[in-house]
Amino acid sequence: MKFIVSSSVLLKNLQNINGVVATNPIVPILENFLFRIEDGTLTVTASDLQTTMTTQIPVDASENGAIAIPAKLLLDTLRSLPEQPVTVNIDTETFGTEILTDNGRYKLSGENPIDFPKLPIVNKNMSVDIPSEVLLGAINNTVFATSTDDLRPAMTGVYLQLSPDNATFVATDGHRLIRYRRTDLGASASSSIIIPRKALQLLKASLPDNVPVTAEFSQANASFAFGPTQLICRLIDERFPDYENAIPTNNPNVMTIGRTDLLNSLKRIMIYANRTTHQIRLSLKTNSLTISAEDLDYSNEANEKLLCDYDGDTMEIGFNAKLMAEMLSNLSAKMISLELSAPNRAGLLIPADKEENEDILMLVMPVMLNTYA
Repeated sequence: MKFIVSSSVLLKNLQNINGVVATNPIVPILENFLFRIEDGTLTVTASDLQTTMTTQIPVDASENGAIAIPAKLLLDTLRSLPEQPVTVNIDTETFGTEILTDNGRYKLSGENPIDFPKLPIVNKNMSVDIPSEVLLGAINNTVFATSTDDLRPAMTGVYLQLSPDNATFVATDGHRLIRYRRTDLGASASSSIIIPRKALQLLKASLPDNVPVTAEFSQANASFAFGPTQLICRLIDERFPDYENAIPTNNPNVMTIGRTDLLNSLKRIMIYANRTTHQIRLSLKTNSLTISAEDLDYSNEANEKLLCDYDGDTMEIGFNAKLMAEMLSNLSAKMISLELSAPNRAGLLIPADKEENEDILMLVMPVMLNTYA
């Protein structure tokens, strides 16, 4: 079997799906890309059993066939090559592979493609067309808040609620909660699924700008197809927490402030916070915010005073600065509102200026102010 392809085109497509390949996979064959040629089209597949990505590349080939090729070795070779046509010769009996360039020859050992897992089938229960910029916005605003605790698997993904009126994306790690809603996106019927964090991170890395994405869902799997690329992932079969009850509805104390002003102040003050708790104190009074932190172990402390628009009772409340800074960093609004009810109740970060058809709510849990230690 033999085919000819541009080195840069092959490299670009392989890099789009390489994130799936695990460093130490459960099954050794998964260290490989599966190459399959049919009628002049090369389909490359990468899988870790939970997530599978494929991409298609037109090539100059005279016959059909398949082989599994070591992913890292192939990518390292292509990265070092200048743009040029490369010829790939494959011995279908020994699976030996030879890459020929203008002035080089590289031999590597492939594996039997029959050992590679088959592409999962998505029995389409629902299909939604999503512009890539909308999907990227949903991923960027939620995936960072998913949990890394495998003992709470439902929280390790993003909860997607589809209805005829809107689509709601929710992520939480128990310390913060993000609800991102699009009113310009919906489905023919109501449904809810949990999409794993890794699949969304792969989409974030590989989605191009301004392309339509066809998302298909079954009870067990989800598929996202865009251009020549498709991602299929196994959904998380768990019950997501009842997040609506966690969102406080009566928040009479409202502070409005510039997002970058608050974020930059947090970054400076958190340098002086306890390295374990990252705890900072917000002291609020009419049109004034004081941010302070103290680390008793090293006798470090800092405070800053900022102007803001604050309507409410005089209040002191503690937050984890690291979590709050990450939330503010993922917002794009110029002005944000922090809505509060009491020092022991969750606060709500809401963009004061937001895009049309989008609704963002970020909930952050307070920390006790009895001690900084």
